[in-house]
Amino acid sequence: MTDHEHATQVIYLGGLGRSGTTLLERLLGELPGVIALGEVVHLWERGVLAGQPCGCGAPFPACPFWRQVGERAFGGWSARLAERVLTLRRRVDRTRRVPRIAHPDLGDYVEIYRSLYAATGARVVVDSSKHASLACCLVSGGVDVRIVHVVRDPRAVAHSWGRTVERPEDGLPMTRWGPARTALHWTAQNAALELLARRGVPVTTVRYEDFLAAPGPALGALGHELGLGAVEPSFIDGRTAWLGLSHTVSGNPMRFQVGRVELRRDDSWATAMAGGDRRVVSLLTWPLRLRYGYREAA
Repeated sequence: MTDHEHATQVIYLGGLGRSGTTLLERLLGELPGVIALGEVVHLWERGVLAGQPCGCGAPFPACPFWRQVGERAFGGWSARLAERVLTLRRRVDRTRRVPRIAHPDLGDYVEIYRSLYAATGARVVVDSSKHASLACCLVSGGVDVRIVHVVRDPRAVAHSWGRTVERPEDGLPMTRWGPARTALHWTAQNAALELLARRGVPVTTVRYEDFLAAPGPALGALGHELGLGAVEPSFIDGRTAWLGLSHTVSGNPMRFQVGRVELRRDDSWATAMAGGDRRVVSLLTWPLRLRYGYREAA
């Protein structure tokens, strides 16, 4: 699909949404030679078909960065291409397939992502699609992937999924989940990423709470572990970061923020979450919750 032969390393952020992946993606995207792409898994529907805004503020079809990527990789974006990718996704990219991802269409599906990543011209790209199934597809298809497994206390995640948040793109509310549904998805995604690690796939686990305890040193250590060399995040000063313009195609509202950003963890769940909801989440997530160090008390 492309004659662009640039060897691109992919940093894939996995986990359940509302775990801090957008923040980590934006910070990684500030490092030299790294471009943050957003949730590429949603590019086809939200960007190509719906024309939603890029992180730079321009509608996806009008964004110069993405227009160039589309031309290099596919000769331009089209609804036909997007529909084809979505059809392949429904066949191949499913969480239930993680134990055995083999599928006749796997090669075609992965090649589309490989072409897209290479067409950015970047040495390293960050894809915050989160889904363990897409990570499994990319690894199985031979893409150079480093997986960063982002974990957050499931009670905090459930509290966040239960809140009403408006999409900056259209003012409509983002999807809301109840505590039980969130707990089940949290367990499924984290368990699937654990399975990849047990298969020998390079997976680095980052706890949201630990990262925000010392974001500058934590980002430096993560960059070193990911093979990015000596990382000096000069754009972070204590608990303050300065973010530039990004070209992320999907994600939470933070993808549009530019300039000064305070790096403080959100622990509002500890006082605002109903006791019954907390107990439901604690019960449904207890094996992995304890594995990651999240005890009963907040």
